[in-house]
Amino acid sequence: MYDNFSFADAIQLQNDLAKHLSFIPVNNIATIAGADISFDKGSTTMYAGIVILSYPELKLINYAIESFETTFPHEPGFLGFREVPALLKVWDLILDKPSVVVLDGNGILHPRRMGVASHFGVLANQSTIGCAKSILYGENHIPEKAKYSATEIKSNQELLGFALRTKDNCAPVYISAGHLITQHQSLDVMKKCIGNYRIPEPTRLAHEIVNDFRIGKLKAGFHKVNQPLTLF
Repeated sequence: MYDNFSFADAIQLQNDLAKHLSFIPVNNIATIAGADISFDKGSTTMYAGIVILSYPELKLINYAIESFETTFPHEPGFLGFREVPALLKVWDLILDKPSVVVLDGNGILHPRRMGVASHFGVLANQSTIGCAKSILYGENHIPEKAKYSATEIKSNQELLGFALRTKDNCAPVYISAGHLITQHQSLDVMKKCIGNYRIPEPTRLAHEIVNDFRIGKLKAGFHKVNQPLTLF
């Protein structure tokens, strides 16, 4: 999909896609998805997964997994060009779309407001939130050490996201609206997705699923969950 793109092409597309961003509240959130990618270093194969959970109960309902080949380089600020094509392939397997999708990466907390969550959100016309493990951009103010503490991340006074503490004294995660959701609703939703780990449940469970897919424990396709998976 993007293998023939130069970085100049990629920047141009990010700027074009950013013109379509919209930030409006999501009403009646019933399900929330987590999306993640796993790959072996140096490999061109992306193992993609999307898990769907009930909200706010966070019980796993179903998941979809697929692989995708790409040669687009792994470069900060261009994550969407490697991951979004694989995630869109998985997205096509899901008939009953979730209310919101949380992606392991940034939304508009990005130099061109086009992190992987925004990139996916615009192309899928879907409400998305970015939940990144490290900060890519913006003026970060460290939150208080207590769980649920959050501080704004800005650039030139523009609110780009939040640093959120998910456990006492642990490193924060970085929350930003992707598309079709507001910044403050993104933060509120993610606070409700915190479990016993640093990474909130949607992307944590997606990470577990795609890793098991990558090492051959799970088969590609759409799967309904009738019983809790042993890996949880």
